[in-house]
Amino acid sequence: MANKARQDSIGSKLELCSIMNAKSGLCNQDCKFCAQATRHSTGITIYPLKKKEEMIEHALRAKEIGAERFDIVTSGDRLSKEELNIIADAIWEITNKLGIKMCASLGKLNEEELLLLKKAGLSRYHHNLETSPNYFTKIVTTHTFQDRINTIGAAKKAGLEVCSGGIIGMGETLDDRIDLALMLKELDVDSIPINILVPIKGTPLETLKPLSGSEAIRTIALFRIILKNKIIKIAAGRESILKDFQALAFMAGANGMLIGGYLTIKGRDVDEDSRLVTEIKRLWQI
Repeated sequence: MANKARQDSIGSKLELCSIMNAKSGLCNQDCKFCAQATRHSTGITIYPLKKKEEMIEHALRAKEIGAERFDIVTSGDRLSKEELNIIADAIWEITNKLGIKMCASLGKLNEEELLLLKKAGLSRYHHNLETSPNYFTKIVTTHTFQDRINTIGAAKKAGLEVCSGGIIGMGETLDDRIDLALMLKELDVDSIPINILVPIKGTPLETLKPLSGSEAIRTIALFRIILKNKIIKIAAGRESILKDFQALAFMAGANGMLIGGYLTIKGRDVDEDSRLVTEIKRLWQI
């Protein structure tokens, strides 16, 4: 059903994205899954906002490995005005010199700040809901679910596309996952990344049993059936949870993925992902 829903609603569009961790660690929020929170002892590398030139270099690398979109990601709830201006300058240069579509995931921004980024060339803003409204307070207490909805609303008012999804395997129920998908449908977001929790040592979720591959595939299928013509991309956890069955996700409704690594977790080899793309196109007969 999910594969037919994909074929009928969005066809054979396959979107590849690559992200850059442009500012790492020292986050004052308490998201239980995150390695970058100051209250969690995870031993990650911590650094301030990278220089504009480094962002441009990463964007070039993303384009070289086949990414259609490049996403600048920063830790923390908010950016300073100076940090926002540096990122806006980088977005302008990347858009005008490299021609790759630009995304950003910079925490809580208002409409004015998002308009600044849109003017620089940003086309899509990423801000995950993470989980269902009912389960959210079991994962995050330093900000609210409504805060996240407000940021998504500001991005839409600024005329940006919105990328928003969540993480499955954090102890939530199947009903929670369905509620998340229904909320994303109500918000009419454009792209939905599905991350599968990889429990990180030092976080409150480190002892959780990883989700099974079959449960992850079932969830992807439900998201496609509910969300119809949206881009549904598999992100963190696809390698360690789905292993050699990643192509199955693309027969269960997925039509996008992150390539080139994640925020604090190394991704799969680029050549392996290239072979996976070839396999997906064979399965989709394109």
